[in-house]
Formats: sequence, structure tokens, C-alpha cells
Amino acid sequence: MALCGALRGGFVPVAQNGYISSSLLSSSANAIMPSNKRKFTGIVAVAKDNASNEQEDLAIVNGTASVSLKYSGEKPKTPILDTINYPIHMKNLCLEELVHLADELREEIVYTVSKTGGHLSSSLGVVELTVSLHHVFNTPDDKIIWDVGHQAYPHKILTGRRSRMRTIRQTCGLAGFPKRDESVHDAFGAGHSSTSISAGLGMAVGRDLLGKNNHVVAVIGDGAMTAGQAYEAMNNAGYLDSNLIIVLNDNRQVSLPTATLDGPAPPVGALSRSLTRLQTSRKFRELREAAKGVTKQLGDKTHELATKMDTAIKGMVGGQGASMFEELGLYYVGPIDGHNLEDLVHVFDKIKAMPAPGPVLVHIVTEKGKGYPPAEVAADKMHGVVKFDTQTGKQVKTKTKTLSYTQYFADSLVAEAKEDEKIVAIHAAMGGGTGLNTFQKVFPARCFDVGIAEQHAVTFAAGLATEGLKPFCAIYSSFLQRGYDQVVHDVDLQKIPVRFAMDRAGLVGADGPTHCGAFDTAFMACLPNMVVMAPSDEAELMHMVATAAAIDDRPSCFRYPRGNGIGTLLPPNSKGTPLEVGRGRVIKEGSRVALLGYGTIVQSCLAASELLQTIGISVTVADARFCKPLDGNLIKKLANEHEVLITVEEASIGGFSSHVSHFLALNGLLDGNLKWRAMTLPDRYIDHGAQSDQIEEAGLSPKHIAATVLSLIGGSKEMLHAVNV
Repeated sequence: MALCGALRGGFVPVAQNGYISSSLLSSSANAIMPSNKRKFTGIVAVAKDNASNEQEDLAIVNGTASVSLKYSGEKPKTPILDTINYPIHMKNLCLEELVHLADELREEIVYTVSKTGGHLSSSLGVVELTVSLHHVFNTPDDKIIWDVGHQAYPHKILTGRRSRMRTIRQTCGLAGFPKRDESVHDAFGAGHSSTSISAGLGMAVGRDLLGKNNHVVAVIGDGAMTAGQAYEAMNNAGYLDSNLIIVLNDNRQVSLPTATLDGPAPPVGALSRSLTRLQTSRKFRELREAAKGVTKQLGDKTHELATKMDTAIKGMVGGQGASMFEELGLYYVGPIDGHNLEDLVHVFDKIKAMPAPGPVLVHIVTEKGKGYPPAEVAADKMHGVVKFDTQTGKQVKTKTKTLSYTQYFADSLVAEAKEDEKIVAIHAAMGGGTGLNTFQKVFPARCFDVGIAEQHAVTFAAGLATEGLKPFCAIYSSFLQRGYDQVVHDVDLQKIPVRFAMDRAGLVGADGPTHCGAFDTAFMACLPNMVVMAPSDEAELMHMVATAAAIDDRPSCFRYPRGNGIGTLLPPNSKGTPLEVGRGRVIKEGSRVALLGYGTIVQSCLAASELLQTIGISVTVADARFCKPLDGNLIKKLANEHEVLITVEEASIGGFSSHVSHFLALNGLLDGNLKWRAMTLPDRYIDHGAQSDQIEEAGLSPKHIAATVLSLIGGSKEMLHAVNV
């Protein structure tokens, strides 16, 4: 039984499996879309079912039949891919060759990522989409934006970077995300999410103003679609009416590792439920089938009737607002099997041929990890992986003596929550990344995943706090940038006690500058009511979790890095002790030089002091603990009792050292003989690579700290050589 969907001027066939078939926009498209610009109001599936509407299960993807792929661990044979250096080389491939190209591309990705690590399943899920887009469209003249950018590995391979894929996410290698200065085919960088429609609309309007006629395609995952910016952009796109193609990549995984400690977890939010209903509404499809038969009997000139019937069907089955995308002014096409190359190519060809369609949203359904069995069955779909065995999918994880700072935070928060039932936790689609899956397992009713919606997360936490709860909002440092206005206006201005746990502070290694937590100290410590902390080790982190829990009259935050702890003695049962707010500590007593560290860089200060001690230089090492409020007494003591004072932080200019310099100046401590220097991250972005390489490039290693000391006290060349500088 064939199914159908209605466009404004006619009906669009839908395959029996619930996806639009390759006859979507058939040769009659010219009759459906005359050359004059017109808007579309029809939909091909319903966004909402009434309670009585039947549901049926559909396979996520059937896809075009292809050969059984082999993952032997050996470099795969790729005769067609070997002929593709750039997208232009794909233009003359027939459908059968495109299918084989997709198979080879999938095997190539598995082989390459098994050697390097990286984002695997997202890229496997868009192989057919990538092949079809580059076959139909002409980059770099046509623009393709990938959102989020971790699904761009097949795009990189097909755009001249295949030979460098073995360097991805490594020092001096390819970036893990699209990067404009890496390739002309990378139209826009997208290391975070939900920005593609805004950027694409800007490109489309710019194209129109300049009188050009290229195409703009924004590929956005269903997870990225949960953020408010995507809706703001769609709303504006519907109003401006510029030609823009939005591809909604719906993989029911919100484009992130949606797995709990107990196994797979469904994506959150009403949008996911709505998209699922779009795929599974049997009654809607049956009514559309009946409508198709009626219009066939009435003849071709039934456009007005078809539209009226479509509206009636929406009202009967979906109620008001059945198609959210249509209401925003977008022409909705879908759902389409995202692994069926024939259908994808046909749909994109027909949409490309339409002279003035306005904004079009193509809803495709894909499967993360498609074609690689270990990824398909893994709880997290093998979203982000280290090196692994291609035959089994088993990852080669290095055993460490200590846990990650993320895990220490999670364990400490659980310990606090066991004693205080008011503690709740919030994260933005990052239960695994923030460690809050641990909290969720123990306190499922007190842990909230809000989707990729940091702005909402912050204000949601503020609302919880006004009711007397104690919210901990765990968000990566770089992701909190997305919710900064809410931090200022909704939390700090009102002095609401929200606790911000800022993971991935400082340099983050392979993810590079998009995820580097360089700016949080600067943008949090400038807020009048905020308490700002950073631990020097994992035990201090636990104490700061306890401190934040105890602060109930103002907001607070603490930052901690990517990586593992140093192996220090932990408090019993991971339960920290609240610190005195604004009080630092001296870790090592010296006489001539003082090193005042903020955060885990204190460990590098200690290592530098050991280097300097070998050449007879006595060094005091202090742990600031707090950037706001500063420990004024500690700073005065260090300044008055030492010849040299150096502040050290793994953060940007404008952070801890700036606050210390302001204090020193106001208190006249720079008016005498004190030699003060600040060591921060340089005023530029540091590319991806090993964290150790990044620290060297930033000039914040122990030997760099020691060299700075020697430069201030007039150290000899022999001294420099002694500390290996």
C-alpha cells in the first residue's frame, strides 16, 4: 500500500515503511512548483497524535541494500573512494557506484578512527547523507554547514583531506570539527551546537543581497535542534523567506552519548516525541492514502482541494499545531530514510531544481553507528572513542591509578546529596561528560537533563533555588559561555544561590579551542555576587563541592580540568569539608620567590619550585583557592616577604592574575621593590593536540615557570641549563 503526503499543489508519495519514497518530487514537480515564488503549507506526516491515534513501530532505517561490510583491522580496499579527491570527482558516479562509495567510506572511517580515536558513530550515521549532498551540490560555491561538527568526518574525507585523517585531533593535525581556515569546503565552524540555521540564513541573505545564486544547506542534529537558537533562526527564516535548505538529522540520540550507567537512555524533550510521532503515525498515513485516491479520481486540477483536505486531516489527527515547522514558515519534507541514497539524491536534486522554494526543512531519519555492529549495539553508540579493535569494537583504554576530576566531582556531589535532600543536579545533555550519570543513578528524581539548552539550564536552576532547593548546574566551561546572560541577569543580579560546576576548565587537548575552558575565571569573577573557586587537586575539589553546598546566600562556582587527579588522600566517603570562603593556603614555605597558583596549575608551581631548589633558590608555593573573594592577607604576606611574586593560572588574561594585580595596586604593594609577573594563557587560541603539547605552547610548564623566576632574579645561563631551559 502506497502512502501519500500533500504539498500545496499536489500530493507526495510516501513509501510503505513510513518514509517518503524516491518519487517524492517526481517529474511533475514543475507543475507543483511554478517559476514564481510561492510558499508551501502542506506536510507529509503529522507532528502530534491524539490519544486515540494508533501507533506502529517502524525500523529506524531500512536503507539501500549494500554488501556486507568487513572490519578486519586491515586497511580496507576502496577502489571508488581512491578516485575521489574532491567532490567534483563524484558528479558522474551512478547510483550503484554511490552506494559502493558509501560502503567504502564507512569502512574507511572505522579503520581511521580505530587508529586515532575520535567521534565515530555520528560520522557513520551521516555517510549516505554526506555522499548525496556532495553528489548533488557543488561546494565550495554551495555551502554545507555541519551542526554539530563532530559528524563531519566523511565530509573531510571527500573534500581533499583523506590522507591527513590519521592526524585528526592530534598536534598539528586535522581538527575534529569543521574549520574555515582548514578547507574552503568548511563553510562554518561548529564545535558547539545549534548555530547552523542562523549561520546558514545569514549566508542565504548575504547571497541574495550580492545577487548570487548558490545553495546553502544547514545539517542540524535532533539534539542541536533542542536549543533555543535553532528556533529563533527558523522563526526568522520563515519570515525572511530566503532559499535555505535545512536537513534535520534525526537519529533519536540527540547527537550526544545518551547513555546512563544502566544502559541506553532515550533523548529528552517534547521535540523527540514529536519527531517520533512524525515517523510512526499510521492513521495519518492512511488518511493521506485515501486523499491520494480521491485526487486521482478528480484529475490534476485539484490543488486547492488537496490543500483543504490536508488541513482537514491535520485537524482530525494532529489537532492544532500539527506541524511546528510549517507554522514557522518552513516547507517540511519527510521523514526520509537517511540511509537510502536513491531517495536522498532524488529529493535533493528536486529541491535544488526548484527556483524559489523559500526555507525548506528535510527531515531524515538515521542511525548513529550505522553499518558498524559494535557501535549499533553499544549503549552510547560509540559516540566518542579512543583507539579500538575494529573486529570487536573493544577500546584500548589506558589504565590509570586515579579517577578523572569529573568522577571525583560526581562522587563528592552524591556524598553531599545523601546528607542534604535539597541538593539537585542539572546538566545540558551531558550526563556522561559531566559525571552526573553517577548522580542520576542514585537520585533519579533529583537529576535533570534539559537537552542542549544551557540558557534554560541556568535559569531553570535559578527557579529551583528560589524554592529552597540547592541546584548544582554542571556545564563545561566553554558551554557555559552560551548561558552567560542568564548567569548575570537571572542568577548573580538577584543573588540566587545557584552552584556552577565548570568542567573542562583550561586546555582540553584534542577537542581544541572550541572546547577550551579559558574564559570562565574572567567572566565569572567580574560578577559582584559570585564566589569563584578553583581546586589544586581532587581532595580540594571535594572540599569546594561541600563549600558550594554550604553557601546559600549568593551564587558560587568552581572550575576543574579535563584529566585525572594526582593521587592525593581523599576525605572519608568522598565527603568534603566546607572551606572558609576567601582563605587560601601556603603549601610550601620559602624565602626569596613566591609562586601563587590558582587551580591545578599549583602542581606545576610545586614542580617548578623543585627545579629551582636544585640551584639553591628558595621558593614559597601558595594555593589561592579563591579568585573572588581574594585572600588579601595571604597576598600581602607573599608580597611583603618575597623579592618576586608570580601568579600562575591556566586561564585567559583578565582572570585571577588581573584581580591580584588590582589588589596589589590598590594597596600600594607595587610601589616598592616587589617584582610581580602574571603567567596566563596567551592572548590567542591554542589549536588542538595533546594537553602536554598545549601547555608547552602556552608557556605554562614547570620549566617555563622556573625560567620566568630566573629572568626576574638575574639567573645565569648555567642556571637556565640546570632547569633544562
